Amino acid sequence: MTARDRLSTTGAWYFTEAMTAPDAAAFAQRIESLGYSTLWLPETVGRDPMAHIGFLSSQTSTLSFATGIASIFNRHPGFMKQSADTLAEQTNDRFVLGMGVSHKPMVDGLRGLDYSKPLTSMREYIAAMDASIYMAPPPPSAPARVIAALGPKMLELAAEATDGAHPYWTTPEHTAMASEILGPDKLLCVEQKVCLTTDKDAAYAASDAALSIYDSLPNYRNNWKRLGFTDDEIDQRAPRFVDAVVAWGDEDALQARVDEHYAAGATHVCVQPLNPDPEAGTAPHWEAFEALAPGS
Repeated sequence: MTARDRLSTTGAWYFTEAMTAPDAAAFAQRIESLGYSTLWLPETVGRDPMAHIGFLSSQTSTLSFATGIASIFNRHPGFMKQSADTLAEQTNDRFVLGMGVSHKPMVDGLRGLDYSKPLTSMREYIAAMDASIYMAPPPPSAPARVIAALGPKMLELAAEATDGAHPYWTTPEHTAMASEILGPDKLLCVEQKVCLTTDKDAAYAASDAALSIYDSLPNYRNNWKRLGFTDDEIDQRAPRFVDAVVAWGDEDALQARVDEHYAAGATHVCVQPLNPDPEAGTAPHWEAFEALAPGS
């Protein structure tokens, strides 16, 4: 079974940056034991996700891993191809390359690089990857490549030049739109934040904490506005907005949102639980992972 095949079942998306390496390994092993197909890991200013996945894959046996996402501005395209092919070969096809243009504050603000034409940069980067030489033993099959695509033009590029897309912070309505653009033969790997609690105040507090990390990033805000939300609704955490981007409630409510994405055309949904306990810090909310586990 290839990583592409494994993406047909629900996955998990989570930050392991606050965990030690042994704790991250134990986390991945538990995710695997729950039947999740794939663990998606981000790239920010912490661990190199490629090296981290190399370690975690050695501590697991069936779990696939995906980058959500590896920034094209952090790696030469030849190096990105080397990393992806190496991981796919050494994990026996348990790797999916999610890559993206990141965000203007991260690229030209933090890295000091040119972010003036992200779509063009991505198009040229993929072409350069495709032209790169890789002379080691190849993986059993080429690793699946998906783009962190939100808007129509990036989704069109995902359909044209890769295996699909990995939208983040979206809604089932966006999934339907993305599915139509990508077409039936492409991967649509949708991230969905969930909060397992029927306490509205707790759910909204957890949602606010998560949104505060992202609401100033233009790519997300622009996409939310394309979906019909106003700046005021986003800034004031209007119920209509929060309820659309975070699934909260009991187990049935969370599963219903996951199912909405599948019904709208998602080929894979990766759930990211928000912990409703304000004292929990960065501890995973295992109750939510267990409630949505494909193996339960």
